[in-house]
Amino acid sequence: MNGRGLVRSVKAVASVGAAQGVRTVRAAWRRRRADATGLPVRGAERARVPGLVREAEPGPGGGVARFVRSELRIVVAVNGAVFLGWDGAEPEPSYALAGRCPEPDPRAVLEPDKDGGWRVVAERVTVVVSRHGAVEVQTPGGVALRRDLPPRWWEPVGGGEARWMQRSEVAADARFFGLGGRASGPRLRDGTYRLWNTDPGGPFAPGDDPLYITMPVQLVVSDGGTHLVFHDSSWDGAVTLREGEEGAGSGHDRAGTSELRMDGGPLRCWVMVGTPARVLLAWASLTGAPALPPAWALGHHHARWGFGSEQEVRRIVAGYLEHGLPLDAVHLDIDHLDRHQVFTVDLDRFPKLPLLAEELGRDGVRLVSIVDPAVKAAPGNAVYDGGTAQDAFVRDAAGRVVEGVVWPGEAVFPDFTHARVRAWWGGLYEERLAQGFSGFWHDMNEPSSFTAFGEMTLPRSARHSLEGRGGDHREAHNVYALCMARAGFEGLLRLAPQERPFLFSRSGWAGMQRYGGAWSGDVATGWPGLRASLSLVMGLGLCGVPYSGPDIGGFDGEPSPELFLRWFQLGAYLPLFRTHASLRAGRREPWEFGPEVLEHARAALLGRRRLLPYFMTLAHLARRTGAPYVRPLWWGAPEERALRDCEDAFLLGDSLLVAPVLDPGADRRAVQLPQGRWYDTATERAYEGPARVLVDAPLSRIPVFARAGAVLPVRGADGGIELEVWAPARGRTGGGLVVPDGGDGWDEPEIERYTARWTGTRLVVEREGGDGGAEPPHPVRVRGTGTR
Repeated sequence: MNGRGLVRSVKAVASVGAAQGVRTVRAAWRRRRADATGLPVRGAERARVPGLVREAEPGPGGGVARFVRSELRIVVAVNGAVFLGWDGAEPEPSYALAGRCPEPDPRAVLEPDKDGGWRVVAERVTVVVSRHGAVEVQTPGGVALRRDLPPRWWEPVGGGEARWMQRSEVAADARFFGLGGRASGPRLRDGTYRLWNTDPGGPFAPGDDPLYITMPVQLVVSDGGTHLVFHDSSWDGAVTLREGEEGAGSGHDRAGTSELRMDGGPLRCWVMVGTPARVLLAWASLTGAPALPPAWALGHHHARWGFGSEQEVRRIVAGYLEHGLPLDAVHLDIDHLDRHQVFTVDLDRFPKLPLLAEELGRDGVRLVSIVDPAVKAAPGNAVYDGGTAQDAFVRDAAGRVVEGVVWPGEAVFPDFTHARVRAWWGGLYEERLAQGFSGFWHDMNEPSSFTAFGEMTLPRSARHSLEGRGGDHREAHNVYALCMARAGFEGLLRLAPQERPFLFSRSGWAGMQRYGGAWSGDVATGWPGLRASLSLVMGLGLCGVPYSGPDIGGFDGEPSPELFLRWFQLGAYLPLFRTHASLRAGRREPWEFGPEVLEHARAALLGRRRLLPYFMTLAHLARRTGAPYVRPLWWGAPEERALRDCEDAFLLGDSLLVAPVLDPGADRRAVQLPQGRWYDTATERAYEGPARVLVDAPLSRIPVFARAGAVLPVRGADGGIELEVWAPARGRTGGGLVVPDGGDGWDEPEIERYTARWTGTRLVVEREGGDGGAEPPHPVRVRGTGTR
């Protein structure tokens, strides 16, 4: 165990108390013994490379190139995505894919290339395979975006899972993004990033890696174009990135490199090429459309580990009402459970939970429940007894049920990689619905198990169904939370089919957006934690998870009034807007930080409430296109290098640019503006981009800019939709999309399209339709007309 692992173990033991600490020691020894006898012994290995190409056989969407010691399958799908599978690897089975993979593109052609190689030519991409097994992905114009060198395998001589390595080269000017939720992003600097979902054992800061959600998904942006690459193996691995240099050494560019090493699994990947919007659309079509949250989930959530009682919850909600602060949901942590046991209620502290939920509902406040996967290993516990009868729990290589230590003490873990177990677990949410809960947050689902030393998870030798294929925790670990989310989501669909499920997770993997969103986990209180919050949300969005957010104020400690307010102001523009803190942390209610913070927090909350129609529109667009709500500044212009390097501001949809204050004591800040005219929404002053401008950022607000010509749906004084139109420059036109949905059901509202144009001195706003323009059905308010 390295030093970082030791620190994590010490944190974990210290956080659970003395009695649990003894259990964590026993659990660590149990895990070590299980792996000592249950894992295959890795002896001598034999290295292998593909060798020379011998022949190629055309097939649907591409074909198969056969080498002396391997073969490569190339398939271009109808959505433009390229599948590359070595050693006979097929696209399925895969936990990432949504249903069956897309159909092959019948127009893709396999043909000979120079020097004995081959290439597949399609409308949106060209794939060139050298005679030694290097694979180059090119734009239709022939610009090379990525070159994978011939892979290498290390096979155990006595048989078993092969390790492999894939080294790739990208343009010298390329920038790397993605790899799941990384605190040091969103742009990923030189370094090694592990692909193993990990509970850090306490609050984390930007230097901590890995964290709860790791994905082998890279988004690479360069002058030549944008591409996404996904290596579809859930095994433990690591990616080592090195940005290139232009004009290095003798004046030649040095390519950027990405080296991926995996402990097992198939060597197969998908590559998508195009604009960022096209790439994320292809990714969503491959891995599934993001789940659509109910309208209330886009409002403000208040959570805390340690509410303690129904009276405390009522006091908090009354405080919000008394201070004129909008509130949409209250989250109950493990302290509302009976001795921390999942799917139970502490009747001493919460004797009438359904009645409490009903009371809060009259004020428009929903209850959200925590759900942990660990089940207390005690006969008489209904979930344990039911799971035992279903043979639902993970077993070790000897057939014994695996036990770990989590909040309820000795615990067992459902095997969510089995369809029967998912169906059983999904049915348990009926108890939560009967208690009045409207949404759910999955915690500790890496899965986490407290140990005094070593990894805080299940033994790597633990056995899993893996949909009937069979395997161990080395393969199942990273998809455990994904499968748990699927169990909950599908269970809620059966139990409450008329409502959109609301579910978000601490851990997950590629494709988790199908079942809900994510939150940051236990981000440390402090200015670095604030900065990490934005990195996590942006990084997850570029991996296809558009709905996420941090613990506002940080999970631990006591934020200063300034830090809390700046975090709160940022959170008001993020998809999941939730305050949360640990049992030992300071309060997070806005009125606890003094009258000035209360006043400014109220303004942020009212601003969020006003933008709810815009957030709902972004949610619908994310479901239909895969585009995240929160986008990097380069989203619409990836060729602009100054935007690629900007990490302290973001686009909210197409219409707004948000520049949070991330440093203490700042009342002004520099903002990098993309091309076009941008209005400061507070002053309506216009700025012309591309430019770097210095703007005021008083404690009362953070800088927010509106794109000239934007048609923005906002909440009007009567609660309905109002169109806020930011005047386009003279000679220019503008427009925007609106999806009017304020419900929780499954109706698919029509997308309303609006245009804004000057007619003489008059700005005309029309709704597009089959018969031309029409008067908008919503009130219109024009802003920015003081500037031409």
